[in-house]
Amino acid sequence: MNLKETISNDLKQAMLARDELKVSTLRMLTSAIKYSEIARGGAGSQASDEEVLSLVQKEIKQRQESIESFKLGKREDLVQKETQEMEILKSYLPPQLSVEEIRILVRDAVVSSGARSLAEMGKVMGILMPQIKGKANGTLVSQIVKEELGKPIS
Repeated sequence: MNLKETISNDLKQAMLARDELKVSTLRMLTSAIKYSEIARGGAGSQASDEEVLSLVQKEIKQRQESIESFKLGKREDLVQKETQEMEILKSYLPPQLSVEEIRILVRDAVVSSGARSLAEMGKVMGILMPQIKGKANGTLVSQIVKEELGKPIS
């Protein structure tokens, strides 16, 4: 069963369980998937697991941005709702890499790219992104790359 089918089945189960928050979250995600398929290739187009995963990550990022805005506006009720939606969406991501695992991958990428300064960060990110896509937060990875490239070369 692919990721899109899993989401569809989970939506049906949430509807049967009358879990309103999960139903609304998964309907929004399903809508984003369908919109993406139509925009990409018409009604008969099917999104791959990688594309669905990318859409899940995009939805999570939107929730994170909304949470920050709602915190500034002191809207704890909306912060809580967005946080719960984000947790539902995160359940569709593959297991996330730990900071130490990311650090090891970054060090390997720095060595294999031959990068020696922050100006060459793109080389490192180009090697890393295919390895960690969906498994780590891009902002965290970028921060770790900057730390590693900012260290004096020994």
